[in-house]
Formats: sequence, C-alpha cells, structure tokens
Amino acid sequence: MEKKLTFLGIETSCDETAASVVQENSDGTAKVLSNIVSSQIKEHKKFGGVVPEIAARAHVENIDFIIQKALDKSNKKINHIDGIAATAGPGLVVCLNVGYNIGKSLAKFGAKPFLSINHLEGHTLSPGIENKISFPYLVLLVSGGHSQFLIAKGLNNYKQIGTTIDDAVGEAFDKTAKILDLGYPGGPSVERFAKKGKKDSYKLPLPIINKGGCNLSLAGLKTDVLRKSKNITTNQEKYNLAASFQETINKILVKKTEIAMQEFDNEISSNSLKSFVVVGGVAANESIRNNLKKISRKMNFRCIFPSKEFCGDNAAMIAWAGIQRFRKKLFEKENEIVRSRWPLDKDAPFLKGPGLKL
Repeated sequence: MEKKLTFLGIETSCDETAASVVQENSDGTAKVLSNIVSSQIKEHKKFGGVVPEIAARAHVENIDFIIQKALDKSNKKINHIDGIAATAGPGLVVCLNVGYNIGKSLAKFGAKPFLSINHLEGHTLSPGIENKISFPYLVLLVSGGHSQFLIAKGLNNYKQIGTTIDDAVGEAFDKTAKILDLGYPGGPSVERFAKKGKKDSYKLPLPIINKGGCNLSLAGLKTDVLRKSKNITTNQEKYNLAASFQETINKILVKKTEIAMQEFDNEISSNSLKSFVVVGGVAANESIRNNLKKISRKMNFRCIFPSKEFCGDNAAMIAWAGIQRFRKKLFEKENEIVRSRWPLDKDAPFLKGPGLKL
C-alpha cells in the first residue's frame, strides 16, 4: 500500500504569514493537520493597503514561530515530514523570499524534497482538499491581485480563457472600501456594509459586459463609484453605494461566468462531469457565492467552493499542491527563484496596457 504523504507548506506571497501541515487521504482528498495564518491587518490598516517592506519585515519576525506552531499543532516533527513546499510566486518579491528561503533551507538541512509552488495553482487546486474533483474543470480565480477564468485540464496544464484587463475583483472591492471609508481590509468591509444598503440605489456601469468574451474590466466601475461618492452626505447613502457596487460585481461575474461555461462546453467533451470551482479571497463573499451557485444550476455545472479558511491566502493549499506535484514528479529547476509574475498559462496573452483591443 502506497504511503500517505505529509507535507509542510509555507506561504508568504503578500501580507499573510502562513504554515500548514497536510496529509493525503486514501480517497484523493487531504487531511489538514494544522493551518496557521498570521494576519498583518493592523500593520497595514493605517495605509489602507499592503506596504511591501512592512509586510516583509513582519514575515521575518513571525515565520519561525508560525512554522513551529504548525508543526506543534499537527503533532509532527520536521523529521516526520515527507516534503516541504513554499510559494515562489506570483507575489511581492521581498515577501516571497522570506518563506521560500526558509522552506528551502529546512528542506536542505532535513534532507527533504523541496517544491516551488505557484500561488495561483495552490488556489486552483484548493477545493480538492475537501472535495474529490476530477480534471478537467472550470475555474474562476478571484482575489486581490488576480481575476481569471481557467480550464484546469490537468496538474500543471491550465488554459486561461478570460482575465481582467485592469483591476482584479478583490482590488476593486479594496479601492471601493477606501473611497467610501469603510475600513480595511476592503472586501469584508464592503460586504458587511452592503447588507445595510439597497442594491438598486445606484446605476453603475458594466464595462465590456457584451464584448471581450469572458474577460473582465472593472476600472470604469471603480471610477464611477468615486464620482458618485462625492455627492454622498449620509451613511445610508454610503451603504447604498456599497450595496450597488457589490450587486454590479455580481451581475458582471454571472454574465462572464455564463460565457466561460459556454466556452468550457465547446472545448471539453459533454460526457465529462462538469465542475466549476471558485477560488481566491473573493470566493468567501456570500452574495457572490449565492449568485454563482444559481448560474451553475442553470448551466448544469457542479459548483464547488473551498471552505472559507482556504479561500484567502493560506499554506494548506501550498502543501496540498506540493503533494500532488511530488506524486507526478513535477519539480521546478534547482536554481528556481521567486517571481512577481508567474501565469498558470504561459501562452496566455498579457491583457493590460494602452492600445488593448478586445
């Protein structure tokens, strides 16, 4: 009988210092023995966003403690671990270096395999921690820095069929929260205050809603929120604008998801079990979850979300990706370095910048 692998995962791509110990289950899912995340919200709150140098310094101060806490909670020692996986990109290079270097050092001194993990692949595979999912499946990855539709054809085999041409969905939430002074982090703040408002109070633009396939554009929406915010005089109007913004995001995501599902159907045999996974920090938003479940039922897709603890940046998804890549002998080069940009589909066009045509 094949041994169940146990991996230590390390994640420091942005402002979360995270470590996790994950063990395979015999049914193809995983048992998360520990999942420790140290947030830096207090450090960045006064700036209204992440300051890379402050984030990196916090990682350096916390990483040893977080790794030890993850090992202690899992009742494992480093010699019990079969391998170590750490995020190598994309992300803030000064932050990535902290987790990546300590992970590589631990692996070297402990004579363990070390795997460099793409943060986006970690998200894309994260629903498989709790759910048995077979390739191929459709992915919507929505986070603070990334928004894209992908067809996951297999491990290390992803086709991007849509992306944002400007702001990511999470970025639009953060900027709207800042415009309306709703607090930091922006995504949860907008969601919380939107519950106090009326979602049909403001008519906001739906950029490229009828063109560009399943590509997204949110900069114009954010600009219109800024313009309308200048006429707000009461808290209720602020809540109404937050609710209208969130409702507009929902309309955009539902429409673009329907197009992505049609593209998936055109590319993948109809005999395949159709699964649609939604991952990334924005996947924790309840209204977005509910609306994407509705369009999934309409389009005959099985809609899967990770538990909320696995939506935001976490190390369990990194350990899990490490286990799967190790099983397939998918190792990066020995001289692998961290990188700020690392697309899952290396052949996908970079859809940002002046002169872009859709």
